[in-house]
Amino acid sequence: MTGILEAKRLARAQALEARVAHHAAAPGAGRMAAGHALQAIAALRGVGVVSGYLPTRHELDPLPAMMTLVGLGFRVVVPVVTGRGEPLTFRTWRPGVATVRGAFGVSVPVEGETLEPDVLLVPMLAFDRRGHRLGYGGGFYDRTIAALRARRLVTALGLAFADQELARVPDSDNDMRLDAIATERGMIWPG
Repeated sequence: MTGILEAKRLARAQALEARVAHHAAAPGAGRMAAGHALQAIAALRGVGVVSGYLPTRHELDPLPAMMTLVGLGFRVVVPVVTGRGEPLTFRTWRPGVATVRGAFGVSVPVEGETLEPDVLLVPMLAFDRRGHRLGYGGGFYDRTIAALRARRLVTALGLAFADQELARVPDSDNDMRLDAIATERGMIWPG
């Protein structure tokens, strides 16, 4: 195992433990972070489609933001894993839509239109002030963000508890930086 892979493995284990503890201790954090993310999205121009996610494994809950976005007339989509090594696709979502358990146990809408997002709300295990994030290790968001950015402007906003911040996330050339991170304490804009 290379040094970077081992560093990521160790950081993931520590970050997951910290996220689980913070999730239990901060029940209102999701709504606060969602509010900060909504303000950031409102400041962007040309946004019609926003990708959220259906939370799992103690992830910060984006559903308050997603419901507000639907109410404001945005098209909201959620990621769908189509296969290992592939970028994500995005299926339309709205409150009350029928879902099924998809890859990795993540809920996805049973049916819906496939759209490309202008903004992605991205879950994570950890982040740093440079805009790097640590995910679960499958590379799905990194591949997806890279593919979308190769075609057009897309904004990647991480959603995390403030306590998920690390001094430095182990990173490699394939890791895509986030444009900003929304936490319960406010927005973090990488330099």
